[in-house]
Amino acid sequence: MRHYEAVIIYDVAVEPQAIQASLDKALGVINDTDGESGAIDRWGRRPFAYEVKHKREGYYVIARFTGEPTTVAALDRFLGLADEVLRHKIIRLPDAVVAKRAAASA
Repeated sequence: MRHYEAVIIYDVAVEPQAIQASLDKALGVINDTDGESGAIDRWGRRPFAYEVKHKREGYYVIARFTGEPTTVAALDRFLGLADEVLRHKIIRLPDAVVAKRAAASA
């Protein structure tokens, strides 16, 4: 299993309950495709450097998870179709970063 990190930017016009529901569905997509969700960091409202879809700020969430490439494809599809998501980016974490985090938490 590979380690990944997803940055999800939600529209601030959406209610917090809807953001949480969408995040829960995204975590469900990870778990349904044989992945395992990890730490979730909620950064909250942050201003953009430039407008994104005519918005000046967004609600940032960082989600760490493990999975296979099929997990990433399913999550990418879900986030791309979700109306409340303005932008998202999924990256594979380098092995050195994963090892460093594991050593720091041990």
